[in-house]
Amino acid sequence: MISFLLALAAAAQAAPQGEEAQFKACAALVKSDPQKALSTANEWRIKGGGIVARQCLGLAYVELGRWAPAAVSFEQAARDAERANDPRRADFWVQSGNAWLAAEDGAKAKTAFDAALATNALSSELRGEVHLDRARAAVATGDLKSARTDIDRALQLVAKDPFAWYLSAGLALREGNMAKANADIGKAVELAPDNADVLLYAGTIAGTSGDIASAKDYYVKVVKIAPGTDAAKSAQAALDAAAEPPEPVEAEEEE
Repeated sequence: MISFLLALAAAAQAAPQGEEAQFKACAALVKSDPQKALSTANEWRIKGGGIVARQCLGLAYVELGRWAPAAVSFEQAARDAERANDPRRADFWVQSGNAWLAAEDGAKAKTAFDAALATNALSSELRGEVHLDRARAAVATGDLKSARTDIDRALQLVAKDPFAWYLSAGLALREGNMAKANADIGKAVELAPDNADVLLYAGTIAGTSGDIASAKDYYVKVVKIAPGTDAAKSAQAALDAAAEPPEPVEAEEEE
């Protein structure tokens, strides 16, 4: 959720000076005691904390893994910002969309990303990341055609983001376009040669293409550069599954 983090940073920087210190204190509390941060943000909101109080409330819900309430809080912050013509409105829509994605509600996520893209308050980089997120929402709803449109647009805006090529490769695999899947995951590996998740998926695509040797090479590298991680465990499982069975040992005849 790259765009979620970019939006959070942008929103915090844009907060008025009088609110910035209070927001930073609330955000710090989110990390140390999210349940207390939830109460603090609610009290702040009731006392007129407004947009940033809702944002901190959403962050507390995120930390607690309560994705749907988080999405609603960010959406309310976005709507308040819309009414105030506050440039942070796009950032809050992005946060809401990502929370809906985490809540596995692709339709609501798409609505939030639509709202973010409809503003003129996004940088080119963030706009590209939002297109990626909207593509993920489209895939979640089974709309692969819209997902491809969004990913292709993202590739124009954030061509140096390996995650964009990673997602494009995954979509190409769903589309049955193995040539594109291999080309795009190759670009992702070129941009992020030591990213275990990218390498793991490169192995998956190579294996699906029938290139078992390359798949094994990718898996071996994942195990080597990211020992103990989920990616390494998945790579090792793939290596174990692809291992040649041992030659049968002939039993000695009894005399």
